[in-house]
Amino acid sequence: MRLLIAALTTFLSLCAPVFGFAEASAASRIKDIVDIEGVRKNQLVGYGLVVGLNGTGDTVRNAPMLKQTMESMMGRLDVNIRDASLNTKNAAVVMVTAELPPFAAPGARIDVTVSAMGDAKSLLGGTLLVTPLLGADGEAYAAAQGSIQTGSVSAGGASGSSVTKGVPTAGRIASGGIIERETGFDFNAMPIVRLTLKNPDFTTAKRIADTVNKAYPGTAFADNPTVVSVRNRPEMNMMSFITAIEQMAVTVDTPAKVVIDEVNGVIVIGENVRVSRVAIAQGNLTIRVDERPFVSQPAPFSQGQTTAVPDSSVSVEEEKGKRLFELQETTSLTDLVNGLNALGVSPRDMISILQTIKASGALQADIEVM
Repeated sequence: MRLLIAALTTFLSLCAPVFGFAEASAASRIKDIVDIEGVRKNQLVGYGLVVGLNGTGDTVRNAPMLKQTMESMMGRLDVNIRDASLNTKNAAVVMVTAELPPFAAPGARIDVTVSAMGDAKSLLGGTLLVTPLLGADGEAYAAAQGSIQTGSVSAGGASGSSVTKGVPTAGRIASGGIIERETGFDFNAMPIVRLTLKNPDFTTAKRIADTVNKAYPGTAFADNPTVVSVRNRPEMNMMSFITAIEQMAVTVDTPAKVVIDEVNGVIVIGENVRVSRVAIAQGNLTIRVDERPFVSQPAPFSQGQTTAVPDSSVSVEEEKGKRLFELQETTSLTDLVNGLNALGVSPRDMISILQTIKASGALQADIEVM
């Protein structure tokens, strides 16, 4: 990982004089930097029963809801099992989750995820019985049913040994859900639509409003760093208006930030990071203590004893070739990358250097440690 990051940093420093990091300031489409109010997925959840398991399902003793669920399920099919003694391990109670896409029409299919609730060992080979999927309002928007695919392998021996690959207690049913009703969201009837920035910023929000107003005067207003409201044109419906806005290009402004992942040794430096003039010295001091005991033999007929005598060796090594390096006041990301590379340090040491520069007040940026 260190070699990879070091190579990447060197690559950036070599490319900087040629490209000047112009791509960092390239304009982005509005559709790539905002979300549109109301155009989102809705989460669905349901409680169901999986049958057909090969002895890997719930036990009635440890999962009492299994008995209740089976009695309720069979009761709807006019089969009374309330007085029966259930001791099956071929069924399991599960939670079923899915996402309802925006503007989904009845009859469309969606993928569903099935997860065991009780002490089932595996859902491999099981079949989910028809399960209503409810929204946050408690209404059923879809129904799920089908064979479960877990993508896992589980095997066990008589002595208790077992091998498991993946998670056998959770799986998916591709296209296992059928949408039964729409959300009732009428997009074209909205007079005003709010555009929500994925990365809130005052400057970017103002630029979006200015870009839209340049093409359609008086239709956009930046409410805050997160929301830009746009009013529909009388001669267009909202669908056509938003389609035209999405293709407009805006230069995204970003705050000066340095993101550090100390676990993997990854450093990401934003384009707007600046460093005041500062001098840096970096080096490593290694102290090594070696123990080499030897055996002391007494002289013949001296009545002495053989003993082990410790022999310690201490050495101090200081890395050579490191000197005080002056980092000039930077005007671009290129200068900062070149200055840090001139120190000849590893990414791990570079993390410490950046944090120390920030502590001295010379780094004009926020440091975010992950």
